[in-house]
Amino acid sequence: MSEDDTPDQTDQEAESAGEESEQTPDLEAIRTQLDEFSDEVETLETDLDAAETEDDLDDVEADLEAFRTELETVEIPEPPETEDEEEEDEDDEPAPEEELQETYDEIESDLSDLESELEEQRGPYGEDVVDEIEDASGTITGTRWTVEGRDELLVAADDYLGEFNEILGSSVALSTDEADADTPDRLADTLDDAVAAVEDAELDADDDAETIAGLLEATDDFQAAIDDATEWTDLEVREQLRREGFYDVLDHVKDFPPEWHALKVHEKRGNVDMILLAYESLGSEYMENHCLEALERMGPEEAIDPMVQKAGRRDEQAISILGKIGVADDDVVDALLDYVDSNPTLQKPTFRALGEIGAEAAVQPLANQLVADNPDVRSWAARALGLIGDTRAIDPLADVLADDEEDRVRASAAWALNRIGTSDALEIVAEYDDDRAYLVQAEAEQADPEPVA
Repeated sequence: MSEDDTPDQTDQEAESAGEESEQTPDLEAIRTQLDEFSDEVETLETDLDAAETEDDLDDVEADLEAFRTELETVEIPEPPETEDEEEEDEDDEPAPEEELQETYDEIESDLSDLESELEEQRGPYGEDVVDEIEDASGTITGTRWTVEGRDELLVAADDYLGEFNEILGSSVALSTDEADADTPDRLADTLDDAVAAVEDAELDADDDAETIAGLLEATDDFQAAIDDATEWTDLEVREQLRREGFYDVLDHVKDFPPEWHALKVHEKRGNVDMILLAYESLGSEYMENHCLEALERMGPEEAIDPMVQKAGRRDEQAISILGKIGVADDDVVDALLDYVDSNPTLQKPTFRALGEIGAEAAVQPLANQLVADNPDVRSWAARALGLIGDTRAIDPLADVLADDEEDRVRASAAWALNRIGTSDALEIVAEYDDDRAYLVQAEAEQADPEPVA
């Protein structure tokens, strides 16, 4: 002990050194443990290579799980922080802790590879055959086929069933119904029978490995044949229209393009399905406009779904067509209500359409527009409320008639009250027979309230 050291200082230093020694990990012990893990990984790899059955693979899997659990208990300490803040020289040797971490990472990576290899060695199973057959069935029923395509599917299915039955020893047969339109459904029913046959066979991954592999190969070939069959989308647009009979109405071509001439004939004959077919198939903006004009004149309910979709893209003509169709379908009303508080360009056809279909759900949203800054919007809203005819609109329309600064808006409110036509509504209008605005007077003269008893 030096003269400057006190007994207390010496004791503290010794105690601190002891604590530091207790807290310092035994790096050599960790290194030895990791070396043992590396040897064990090699043993597990050998066991996996030697596994021949599912039971063998189960045993290896249990060993891998136990090994991972044990590996995860190893804690590699962080390398000590150095006081030198300058960048480390690339030639400096890594800290022992870094070397240990690198070894640990390599072992963990090798373990992950073994786990993946284990899964790859399993099976295939009977369930895999079932999944493949169901995927093929889904492709068949989820695709629109040409006449040629349906014939090609039948040939492919016949070939597949022959191979399937030979491999499995089953007797799955295609339905004898030869109606082309039902081909996808017939094949789906037949493939359901094939699935049932595979499930009933209770194929074992070990004992029936060859059978399973054969079925998978046959099903893959069947799926390839399905992919090669002629789909409807493989045809050119005019060929699709021709096969649907779109041009059958043409004895001659008066107008060019011929689609326009055929469209006019179909409209005259009321063939809505053909007009919708042309609308959905032809990519020409010119023909699309003619289709929409035809639908607007006809107002067919069959056009609701495509027009709701088009209206959702802020299309004024589609909105007008929905009004001409005149059906207060929930989807229609919801699509139109989106534009009640929009810009005047969309509000005008929207308000009229809501009025034409009698959308009671639009009464309050339209009433809210009676105080809009734009007088045109107020006028359109009043007339739409009149078309709907709901008595809830009487009071707000009466307020417009009494207070609005624009006479044309007041005239629209009077017209709407006349359209609603109840005694209360007509009495309100009748009081304006000497109004300053001629249009309001004209509406008042038409009002004929029933005499109060």
